[in-house]
Amino acid sequence: MPYYGGYYGLDPTYLLVLAGALLSMWASARVNSTFQKYSQVRSRTGMTGAEAARQLLHSQGIYDVTVQAVRGQLTDHYDPRTKTVNLSEPVYGSASVSAIGVAAHECGHAIQDHVGYAPLRLRAAFVPVANLGSKLSWPLILLGLLIGLTPFIQVGIWMFVLALLFQVITLPVEFNASGRAVGLLGQLGILQGQEVSDTRRVLGAAALTYVAAVAASVLQLLRLLLLFGGRRRDD
Repeated sequence: MPYYGGYYGLDPTYLLVLAGALLSMWASARVNSTFQKYSQVRSRTGMTGAEAARQLLHSQGIYDVTVQAVRGQLTDHYDPRTKTVNLSEPVYGSASVSAIGVAAHECGHAIQDHVGYAPLRLRAAFVPVANLGSKLSWPLILLGLLIGLTPFIQVGIWMFVLALLFQVITLPVEFNASGRAVGLLGQLGILQGQEVSDTRRVLGAAALTYVAAVAASVLQLLRLLLLFGGRRRDD
């Protein structure tokens, strides 16, 4: 029967993975429920997500970014390569507080790109490294286990760390985009009074998904270190 640091049978470090999975599920459920709640609240101005996005961009002197609709739900994103703010169907044509908040958040990324926000540039530069780490980490760890070579496992763990670093770099980028969005929505009168607070709740719930993802990855890394961190190269 397998032996795991004082326990036989079940690997107790799986509890770390389970905790990370539950945290991610909770964050995902929270953002979905919050978005749905405020998607029922129509903004006083009656502006759609697309209209609000264009006004936000133009208020910052940004005219080379296109606002367009994409399929799916919560598939909203800003693409700096094509200079497009891509809004999901429930956001693009909706006049709800949720839709305007999400659209404004993506415009926050466009504004970051426009002003040369350093963390955004760092994240963009780190993408190839993060992709490499994400693709190679588990194959290297599994290969090391199969052939019994600890160096492969150690390199795999370092690849995992690179992917985790990308998630950490993403946090200030996302929080800053939301901060810019909420501030501008109030300043420009796109949302008024309580609507601004409601939008802050929507974007705060969305930010939790990024925090949960980082926490889950940290727990997974801790598990890897507990399992393999003490191995010697000549094991």
